[in-house]
Amino acid sequence: MRSLAADLNFGESPIPESWRGPLLRLAGVWLVLVFTFAKDWAAMARQWWDISTYNHVLLIPPILGWLVWQRWGELRKIAPQCWWPGLLLFGGAAFIWLLGAISGLDLARQAGAIAMLGASVPLLLGPQVSAGLLFPLCYLAFLVPLGEELVTILQMITADITVALTHLSGIPAVIDGVFIDTPAGLFEVAEACSGVKFLIAMVAFGVLTANVCFVSWPRRIVMVGACVIVPILANGVRAWGTIYAAQWFGAEVAAGFDHIVYGWFFFAIVLGLVILGAWRFFDRPLADPMIDAEAIGRSRLVGRLSAMQVRPAFALLGLVALMLLARGWAYGADRIAAPLPPQIELPAVSGWTRADYSPSIWWEPQASGADHRLLGSYVDGEGRKVDVFLALYASQGEGREAGGFGQGALMPDSAWAWQSPGRAFPEGRSERLLGAGKVERLAVTWYRNGNLLTGSNARLKLAVIGNHLLLRRRPTTMLIVSAEDAPAKPAADAISRFLSSTGPPGAWMDRVEQLR
Repeated sequence: MRSLAADLNFGESPIPESWRGPLLRLAGVWLVLVFTFAKDWAAMARQWWDISTYNHVLLIPPILGWLVWQRWGELRKIAPQCWWPGLLLFGGAAFIWLLGAISGLDLARQAGAIAMLGASVPLLLGPQVSAGLLFPLCYLAFLVPLGEELVTILQMITADITVALTHLSGIPAVIDGVFIDTPAGLFEVAEACSGVKFLIAMVAFGVLTANVCFVSWPRRIVMVGACVIVPILANGVRAWGTIYAAQWFGAEVAAGFDHIVYGWFFFAIVLGLVILGAWRFFDRPLADPMIDAEAIGRSRLVGRLSAMQVRPAFALLGLVALMLLARGWAYGADRIAAPLPPQIELPAVSGWTRADYSPSIWWEPQASGADHRLLGSYVDGEGRKVDVFLALYASQGEGREAGGFGQGALMPDSAWAWQSPGRAFPEGRSERLLGAGKVERLAVTWYRNGNLLTGSNARLKLAVIGNHLLLRRRPTTMLIVSAEDAPAKPAADAISRFLSSTGPPGAWMDRVEQLR
C-alpha cells in the first residue's frame, strides 16, 4: 500500500523522497502553531477582511505560494535537514510574541505568531533550503497588519502638500494642523485621507517587484523608494484635487467625487504609471531562475552552517518546549494585578476650586478596562478652567491598555478630531483637538508606572514589559489635563498655571493613587 507521503505532488513535479518527511513535519508544526495561536491569527484575519487598509494582505498568501513555486525546481535539488540553531530563531520569534502578550501590544503578538511560522522553516528544513527561500520568508512580514502607526505623520505631510498646491493654484488657504480653511469651506485631512492604505500596499508591491523583476540592487532600491515617495505625493495631489473641485462645484460634490473617482481610479492610474515607468528598466531575464541550488551548495558559509544538524525528534521537542514556555509565561504575567484603594478622588488644589463639569462639547477620554476613573473641573480666581481626567489600572493587558489604540484624550467616533501637536509640557504628550469644527481644546497626557513619568506610549509599554517579565506588580495611572481655548484665556496658559499649583504631575498622581 502506498503511503500518503508517496502520493504528495507539487504540480507536475513529484516531491523527492528526501523532502516528504520534512514537509510533513513542517505542515504538522504549522497546523499546531496556527491552532495554538489561533486568537492572534483570527484577529489578523478580521483585520485583513474588515479594515480597508489591510485588504491587500489577502493577496499575500497566494503570492507567497507563487514565490515558493518559482523556486521549487531548484529547491528540490537540495536535501532538507533539521538544524539546531533554528531553535534560537524560533525562541526569538516566541519571545517577540511574549513581549506583545505581556504588554497588550497586538502588533508584537501578531508579528511573533508569523515569525514562528518562518523560524520553523530553517529549524526543520535547514540553512540551504532557507537560503533558497530567503525572500519568501522575509516577505511573510507583509502579513502583519502594520501601518496605522504612520497615520498621524502622513496626515501632517498630506496637509502640507495640499496647502502648498492650493496656494500654487491661486486659492487662498490657511492651514492649522490637519485643517485647511478655504473660501469653499473648512477641510480636514482626516485619518482616512492620510493615504496609509495605498502606501503600505505600494510598498508590498514595490518589494515584490524589486525581487521578481530586477537583479541590480541599485535598481531594486530605486523601485522600492519610488513606491514610498510616489503614493505620498499622489495622496497630496488627491487631497488638493478635492479642494480645487470644491471651489467650482461645492464641497459636497467634491467630497463625493473624491470617494468615487479618486478612491477607485486615481490610485489605480498611479500604480499603472509606476509600473510603466519601471518596465523598461527590468533587468531579470525571463528564463533566469530565482535561485541557484548549485551556488547555494558551493557557499562556504552555508556549508559551515549545514554542519549543525540535529535529529528531527530533538528539533520538535525543542520547538514545543519554547512554545509552551512563552504561553505559560504570558499566562502567569496576565494574572498579575497591583493592589488598589477601594476608592479615589480628585484632591484639593491650592488657588483652584472644584466646579461642575460642563464642556461646551462633551469630552470624555477613553480608558477601557481602568479600575478607577475620575473626571472633573477646576476653576481659579481669574476664571481659568481646566478639566482633569484620571484613570487607574491594577494591571495592563488586552482590553486594559492605558496607551492602547483609541485610548486617551481623543474620543473615538465623536465630534472631536485630532488637529496637531500642542505646546510642549515636561514629560507629557500635548495634543490640540477640534470639536465640531469650532471648539479648540488642548489636552496633555501623562502615564505613571513605578517611578516612570512619561507621555510616550512606547516608554509605557517598555515599563509594562519589564514588570511582566519580572512578574512585578505595579499599577498604571493615566492623567489628562485639558482646557478649552477661550478669549484672552489660552488653554496652554490655564494648564501651566494649574500644574504650578499641583506640583510635579508624578507626585500629584501618586497622591491620588494613595499607594505611596
